[in-house]
Amino acid sequence: MTTAISFFTGAGGLDIGLEQAGFNIRLALEIDPTYCDTLRLNYPSLNVREGDIMNYTKKRVFQEANISNKNEIDLVVGGSPCQSFSTAGKRKAFSDPRGQAMLKFANLVTDMQPKAFLLENVRGLLSASLKHRPLEKRGSGYPNLTEEEIPGSALKYLLSHFPDYEVSTKLLNAADYGVPQKRERVFIIGVRKDLNKTFNFPDTTHNEKGTNGKLPWKTVNDAFKRIKNTEHDYVNYSKERFRYMQMIPKGGGNWRNLRAYGEETVKEAMGGAYRSGGGKVGYFRRLYANRPSPTLLTSPIQKSTNLGHPFEDRPLSIQEYLVIQEFPVDYQIAGKLYEQYVQVGNAVPIRLAKILGESILNIISPNPIVV
Repeated sequence: MTTAISFFTGAGGLDIGLEQAGFNIRLALEIDPTYCDTLRLNYPSLNVREGDIMNYTKKRVFQEANISNKNEIDLVVGGSPCQSFSTAGKRKAFSDPRGQAMLKFANLVTDMQPKAFLLENVRGLLSASLKHRPLEKRGSGYPNLTEEEIPGSALKYLLSHFPDYEVSTKLLNAADYGVPQKRERVFIIGVRKDLNKTFNFPDTTHNEKGTNGKLPWKTVNDAFKRIKNTEHDYVNYSKERFRYMQMIPKGGGNWRNLRAYGEETVKEAMGGAYRSGGGKVGYFRRLYANRPSPTLLTSPIQKSTNLGHPFEDRPLSIQEYLVIQEFPVDYQIAGKLYEQYVQVGNAVPIRLAKILGESILNIISPNPIVV
């Protein structure tokens, strides 16, 4: 079995998929103790280390993974912290400690020289700049953007840290690969140049309507079939939120459906957001049962990104989070309920991880597999 090292392991979504593809995770490094508890609950034999990637060197990685310096690592992976690149954040890029952890990942890859690496992050990485200039300080009356302020300069800088790798970057929608969730994430996959191979992202298998030889997207209903007659654990809505959520049609909808009760009801429910711009599709959102879920976030009850059950007057449960991300139905998540949502919401969908793992293995293996 081929060897892999996992950084920023989280709750294990990426690692489960990679193991299903045929990789042996020799070391799983995670800084958060609750995530580590989750990994140990489900995989007692997994070599889980609680620690900060900033404190690791090639020597320490090889030692803790129990790999000889004479041996070669096949794959290094990581779903690094995304907050420094998220469009919802301050976009500090690599001046943020979480962005620096991504550069540390790149430096360790360069030092360890695995056959391949995989790095996952949010869509915002594609447009992030090394130095973010606020929108109100751009345009007429302000200097032109510097090279470091140009959108995409952060990604260009990051990729320069992989000089020995042929790198492929792509924004993937998990729904296009059979995951019941429209989750868009950037995947950066590199293959060591001396292997003389270029990674090509696998063809999509699904689309919205099931046209052009593809299968139709999987839906929320498809996911929930895995957990019939299951007891659910979920956070409760406030009394006010609960009142308005009862007004949203069963089967799917959002704040616009409140107009059936009069515009004053909409104004009352939306508050200051009523006059703000944008589609506001996440306000009082009830998931559509016959569509994929929107991206699972770290909480299902944020005001502007609500994730309500299609038919019941409650948010999604942690059990529903798990099946939408396609974790095993008996997967155990450690910590308090709000911590469980964070862990599962941050994970890479397992099906997508497996598909990517199979494609990587097909490139680096002396005996390619058919995927």
